[in-house]
Amino acid sequence: MEQHTHAGDSATLRVTFDRGSGSEALEQRVIRFAPGRSGELGPEEREEALFVLEGRGALLLDGARHKLEPDTAVLVAPGTGYRVENNGPGELALVSVLVPATDGGATGANVRRLADQTARDATSDREFRILLDPEAGLSGATQFVGYIPTKRAPEHYHLYDEVIYVLDGEGVLHIGDEQSAIAGGSCIHLTPELRHCLENTGAGEMHVLGVFRPAGDPSEAYLPDGTRAYVSEEDR
Repeated sequence: MEQHTHAGDSATLRVTFDRGSGSEALEQRVIRFAPGRSGELGPEEREEALFVLEGRGALLLDGARHKLEPDTAVLVAPGTGYRVENNGPGELALVSVLVPATDGGATGANVRRLADQTARDATSDREFRILLDPEAGLSGATQFVGYIPTKRAPEHYHLYDEVIYVLDGEGVLHIGDEQSAIAGGSCIHLTPELRHCLENTGAGEMHVLGVFRPAGDPSEAYLPDGTRAYVSEEDR
């Protein structure tokens, strides 16, 4: 989609999915900041789940500075405006997903580092780490990073609505008889009950950032016959 740049501002915003492209509830955006301090972003009526792709700086909100660095997630509460300070010399890039809140949720901002989160198992030898969810104050969705090994998962579906940003790696998205090449920077929208699978065709592990609604467990997937694609040791 077309980029939206505000004159005199350091931020360039590109909307990848929104209501106009068939994503009724989730709006995924990529925001890039040149060195310096941005104008105010927001305030939004929806919750905002941010994830830092590259660069370092700070998110400035209500007089507080929240450190931004790669693999950091930030929840910004509804009705909250903020600015981003890029320390330079390169760009600071974020993935932003706007989510309708299901209750009052958090206030201000909440910051979580990917390295501090616990790895959990999922379908077909995959792992994930949850960054933002209702426990972290994101009432309407779950944000996670998934780790995909060099293999093809079985065809499956989810009951939730999901937007995905491919962080790195390369592979193929299979939906029915259609195949789409994906790589770092690819964006995907999966509607509830859409049968699909992601195949990692690269030499190493693929990493993806996902946000889905309603909130829940990323491992909750179903095979075409309706059985669970993954059952944890605790549930066996």
